This record gives sequence, structure tokens and C-alpha cells, in this order.
Amino acid sequence: QFGWLIRNLHANGASFFFICIYFHIGRGIYYGSYLNKETWNVGVILLLMLMATAFVGYVLPWGQMSFWGATVITNLFSAIPYIGQTLVEWAWGGFSVDNPTLTRFFAIHFLLPFVI
Repeated sequence: QFGWLIRNLHANGASFFFICIYFHIGRGIYYGSYLNKETWNVGVILLLMLMATAFVGYVLPWGQMSFWGATVITNLFSAIPYIGQTLVEWAWGGFSVDNPTLTRFFAIHFLLPFVI
């Protein structure tokens, strides 16, 4: 009955979370945390994983913007030499963005936060 509320809280909570992350990055830059390279590199990897989680979450509503966002962003991987096209087709679950893509992205959106 209140699914719309939970969905909106989840989407807006994710946006607020990224605002907090950007403040955290700004603080790290201000205090020179980038001088400790191992810590900074782990932070960059975590940020990339968070962005990947947010991207696959953006695709899940399956509207026109989501569909074309998934198509364009996943096609960027086709620029990787030798394995790019295979990687794109694996992510899509076929030869175009379709229902298997949505299933895979949902699984990634659910599981990747546990990895993070």
C-alpha cells in the first residue's frame, strides 16, 4: 500500500548518501588524506563500486531514461579491446538491453552493497 513511499525514500536516500560521500571526499582532500595512497586508493575503489550500485539502481525503474542509460553506459564497455563486445553481451544477457539485463542489474544492485 505504501510501496511508492519506500521507493521514493530509497531513491532520495541514495541521493543524500552521495551528498554525504562528496562531503567526505572534500574533507579528505582538505586534510590531505590523499597522501596515504593505500587508503585513498581503497576509497576510490569504494566510490566506483558505489557509483556502479547507483547506476544499476537507476536502471531498475525500467523507463525510457533507464533503458537508454543502460544501453549507452554498457556500450561504453565495447571500447575495451578484445573482450569489450563479449562483456557487453554478457551484461545484457543477449544482443540488446532486455529482461535478462534487468534481472542481472537487480541482482547486482542487491548483492554489491554486501561486497562494499
